[in-house]
Amino acid sequence: MSDSTAVTPAPADSAGAGATRSRMPSGPFRRKRAGRIGHVHPLVALLWLAPALALILGVVLYPAVKLFDASRGQYSITGLRTGDAGWANYQKVLEHQDLGQVLRNTVVWVVAVVAFTIVIGLALAQFLVKSFPGRRFVRWAVIVPWAASLVITSQLFVLLYDYNYGVINYVLLKLHLISTPIDFLGNDSWTMFSMVLVGIFVSLPFTIFVFIAGLGAIPDDVMEAATVDGASPWQRYWNITLPLMRPALMVATVLNIIYVFNSFPIVYTLNDRNPGYAHDTTITFMYKLAFKSQEHDVGMSAAAGIFNVLLILVVVAIYLRIINVREETTR
Repeated sequence: MSDSTAVTPAPADSAGAGATRSRMPSGPFRRKRAGRIGHVHPLVALLWLAPALALILGVVLYPAVKLFDASRGQYSITGLRTGDAGWANYQKVLEHQDLGQVLRNTVVWVVAVVAFTIVIGLALAQFLVKSFPGRRFVRWAVIVPWAASLVITSQLFVLLYDYNYGVINYVLLKLHLISTPIDFLGNDSWTMFSMVLVGIFVSLPFTIFVFIAGLGAIPDDVMEAATVDGASPWQRYWNITLPLMRPALMVATVLNIIYVFNSFPIVYTLNDRNPGYAHDTTITFMYKLAFKSQEHDVGMSAAAGIFNVLLILVVVAIYLRIINVREETTR
């Protein structure tokens, strides 16, 4: 008879493991619990979105409704509503004798400022992404026109452009580049050019930093591979840099179109001394209809405001459509 006895000891942690397994849901119970955790009640979601919705209703939708209502009203010279005008205000705006000149000014203003801003901003961004002593201070200096108030910047340029005491005329006369001072803001052949320069100056900071971000997102290995393959600097820029910069170019162009189109302070501050609408854009035209012209018609001004909104939406939509068509053709 053998003295050995077969003993099968139970694992010491079997009870704990079993308890642990019993506490953990499995199978459909686990999926159900995960679904409850991931699900958010619509009322809770609406509560989180309430501040943003309230902001949109108060800042965008309500003013838009009031603007449309004002565009169909009739007002006294003091701005009091005296009745309904229907669509007559829209007809009066379309039949205004200076509307054609205002639209031409708007096209020249927006196209010139945006085009030169994009070209110059792209060149300066290429320079500011390079490593050189004092780059940080140069970047800070570029931000200054963007941080300053548009009214203050425009008034500064009014002083620079001044016929009698302006710094620009003083420098040009001292350098013997001109024999008599130039009336930058009073001469019809110089007024729009002078306004465009200010528009470019205040639009460059935002555009430059958008392009710096776009250039920083281009992978270095792509450029290195193109260099190894023997691509020239122009070929690398045209075939690699610009295509990869397309999102940044689109953002900068669309936002600049909107900003420049709605740039009231620059146009009004530089042009307020001139009578009539010879150098006005649609934004200042709308303002003058209500407060500075012989019409003094708030209803006409509101109708012009509706046309402004529609015009900028159409321009942006056409630009985005052109970009989409080009992307589809290149694929």
